Amino acid sequence: MDDPYALAGDAADALRGRFGIDRIDLALVLGSGWAQASQGLGEPIGECPLADLPGFSAPVVAGHGGALRLVLTASGSVAAILTGRTHLYEGRGVAPVVHGVRTAAAAGASTLVLTNGCGGIAHAPGAPVLIADQINLTGATPLVGPRFIDLTEVYSSRLRALAKDVDPSLEEGIYCQFHGPAYETPAEVQMAKVIGGTLVGMSTALEAIAAREAGLEVLGISLVTNAAAGIASEPLSHAEVVEAGLVAQPRLRGLLAGLWERL
Repeated sequence: MDDPYALAGDAADALRGRFGIDRIDLALVLGSGWAQASQGLGEPIGECPLADLPGFSAPVVAGHGGALRLVLTASGSVAAILTGRTHLYEGRGVAPVVHGVRTAAAAGASTLVLTNGCGGIAHAPGAPVLIADQINLTGATPLVGPRFIDLTEVYSSRLRALAKDVDPSLEEGIYCQFHGPAYETPAEVQMAKVIGGTLVGMSTALEAIAAREAGLEVLGISLVTNAAAGIASEPLSHAEVVEAGLVAQPRLRGLLAGLWERL
């Protein structure tokens, strides 16, 4: 089995060589509903299919892109935008799920912005919510062996403060990652609520753990695309997730543009 850290190094080397850069400074992973909001974030440097880089596969989820874009921000930072991600429920294992994060770190990034579309327990659909902390309910971890990583502050309070400078109305929440791909049952949502969760989804937490292991400063932002099961009476659907992302585009675009000026 390939060493996942060496594979991330190979992907970082391929990225730098392909685009003729020394390093990247920050990375943005786009979740469901976030793709259009990332348009125009800086001066384009280049783009390639994610699957062209070692260790990456083409995304399989509707609403996710399959490209890596490099842009130069107004502050002079080189940013990598991953328009898709691998999910744990795809059955490829944990290492592919966090490969993008480890590649960004190996390519020199110090800051990571993770986004997702999720269900809301205590937040209204259509709202972006800053992730203040997380609960990993997948039963999995990207850490193998005696890698004792401090997760006291998974999501940076400094970066959350920057985000609130852009949009003072942003709420904060606790994100619970389930394995998926089935949406959570009403009983599971109630369990998440009892243990402190306010957001439920199928991504992000494992990536955040790998990012902290790599020393990245992490900002997490969830777009609440629907009320979690049992909170509203309507059944859940992925089409609803995609539609909510489209409606929220102006606010998401303004948030990301403002962050890009500060990172």
